[in-house]
Amino acid sequence: MRNKLILFLIFLSVLIGITGFWYYQKNIYSKEIIKLEILGPERVEAGEEVEYIVKYKNNGDTRVEEPKLIFEYPEHSITEDGYLRDEVGPEKLGEAIYPGEEKTFQFKARLLGKEKENKQAKAVLTYRPKNLESRYESKTTFTSIIEKVPLTFEFDFPSKIESDKEIKFRLNYFSYIDYPLADLGIKIEYPFNFEFKKSSPSALENTEWSINLLDKSDGGRIEITGKVSGDVGEKKIFEARIGVWQKGEFVLLKEASKGIEIIEPSLYISQQINGNPQYVANAGDLLHYDVFFKNIGEKALTNLSLVTKLEGKIFDLETIKTFDGNFGPGDNSIIFDWKKVPKLQFLDSQEEGRVEFWINLKDDWQMDNLEDKNLTIKNKIYLSQQAREEFITKVNSKLVVEQKGYFQDEVFGNSGPIPPEVGKTTTYTIIWQIQNYYNDIKNVRVKAILPSRVNLTGKIFPEEQNEKFAFDSSSREIVWSIEALPPTTFATKSGGGSTIAFQIAFMPSIHQTGQTPEIIGEVSIFAEDTWTEELLESSDENIDTTLPDDETVIEQQGIIQ
Repeated sequence: MRNKLILFLIFLSVLIGITGFWYYQKNIYSKEIIKLEILGPERVEAGEEVEYIVKYKNNGDTRVEEPKLIFEYPEHSITEDGYLRDEVGPEKLGEAIYPGEEKTFQFKARLLGKEKENKQAKAVLTYRPKNLESRYESKTTFTSIIEKVPLTFEFDFPSKIESDKEIKFRLNYFSYIDYPLADLGIKIEYPFNFEFKKSSPSALENTEWSINLLDKSDGGRIEITGKVSGDVGEKKIFEARIGVWQKGEFVLLKEASKGIEIIEPSLYISQQINGNPQYVANAGDLLHYDVFFKNIGEKALTNLSLVTKLEGKIFDLETIKTFDGNFGPGDNSIIFDWKKVPKLQFLDSQEEGRVEFWINLKDDWQMDNLEDKNLTIKNKIYLSQQAREEFITKVNSKLVVEQKGYFQDEVFGNSGPIPPEVGKTTTYTIIWQIQNYYNDIKNVRVKAILPSRVNLTGKIFPEEQNEKFAFDSSSREIVWSIEALPPTTFATKSGGGSTIAFQIAFMPSIHQTGQTPEIIGEVSIFAEDTWTEELLESSDENIDTTLPDDETVIEQQGIIQ
C-alpha cells in the first residue's frame, strides 16, 4: 500500500511538472509572437533631425488585445512638443493586433550631445493575449552615435608667454548646425594662478556666458583679459565647454583645451601694419610692416638675427621691399642680421629695436575651393633662438558690384524711341551683379538713387527677388537686400555671386533736349564680413542714356531729341 502511494505521488509530481512546463512554454511563446523593432540612422550629426520608425508585427496565430505603444526619445532630444515620451493608444493601434498584422509609426527628434556619444531610443509595446488576464510587453532599443557636432569651438592665444604678463585671448565659436540653438552656455576653467581681469561680453562669476540664440552660419567670440603666473617651463591648460541648457541641466556639445607655456622673459616682440597693431587687411593693400623687439631682461644681448616668415596665398611675394633685410625673388622669408641692423648687434636691457618692410596683397587672387575661405595672412617672427611670435591678420572679403544698363536685352524686352524723345517713354533694363570673394558676408544692401522722371515699371527678374527689392518714393532710393552670401571660388566661378535685373522707364523733359541725362545714379553695396566683423563697401558708376554697356546703342543715340 505504501508503495502504491509513493508511485501515485511520483506520477502526480510528473504530471504537475509537465503541465507547468507546458504552461511556461506557452507563456514564453506568447511574449515572442509580437516582433517589435526600431529603424533609424546609426550615425548622426548633433542637431540633425532624426526619424525613427517603430515597426511591429503579430507573427502568431492569436490576436492580442488592448495594445499600447510607448516610445522614449534619447536623452536630451529636441522634440516638437518638448516631451521625451510618446504614447500611442487604441485610437491609432486599434483594439487588437490580429495574426499577421503589422504597422509602423514615425517619431522625429533632433539629438544633442557630444561627439562619439551613444543616444538610445526605446520602444515598449504592451498588450493582453486573447483569453488571458495578464498583460505582456515587448521591448526594443536602437542606438545612434553622434558622429559629428557641427560647431567650431576653439581658443585663440599664443603658445608661450612670460610669467606675470597680461594676456588677451579669445574663445571663438561658430555654428553650421542646420537648426537654431537656443539657451546655449559656455563655461571656462582657468589654470592655477590665472588672474581674471575682464571679458567681453561680461561673464557670470568670470567663468560662464549665455548665448540666447545661435543660428546656422552665425558665431561669435569671447575675449578675456587676464594675467598668467607660473614657473619657467610650466604649462598652463585652459579648458572650455559649450552646451545647451535643458531644464536646468547642461548638455555638453563640444570641449576645447589649449596650453600655454611659461617662458623666461628676455625679449618682447610686437608688430604693426600700416601703423595699427590690430590691422584688418584688404585685397590689393600695400602693407607696411613695423616689427619691434625689446630686451626686457637684465642682460645686454648681442649679435642677434631676426627672421620674418610670411604665410598667405594672397601675398604678392614679388613686391617685397626692405632697406636692411635679405631675401630672394619669390621668397617668403626676410632675414635681418646684426651686420646691417645696429640694434641687433647690441641690445641693452630695456632697449628697443625696429625693422621694417613693405609688401602688396594681390588684388585679383581667387580661391580654388571653399576650404580657403576666412582668409588670413601670417607673419612668423624668429629672433635668434630666444624668442618667437606669430601674428595673424584677418583679410576682409573682396566685394564687387557691377551696374549695367541695356535697351536691347533678352530679359524683359524694352520699348520706346532710341534716341529718347521729349514726352515719350523709353524703358531700359538695369542689371546689378555682385561678386563676393574670400569670406561669408551677411546683411547685404545694394542701393542707388533714381533721378526724377525715371520710374520703376515693376518688372523684376528673377521673380523670387521681389520680396527683397524695395523703393522709397520720397528719397527715390532703391534697396536690394540679401540676407547672406557665401564666397565664390576660382574653380566654379559660382557660390558668391548674385544677380538681379529690373526695368525702369524714362520720359525726358524739354529741358533735357540735347543732353545725355543720368537714368540711374551710382550703385553702392554694403555688407558685414562674418569673419573680420568689418563693414564692407563698394560701388560702381552711374548710367546715362548713352548706355555704355549696350553694344547696339552708339553714343549719339543717347542724346535726347
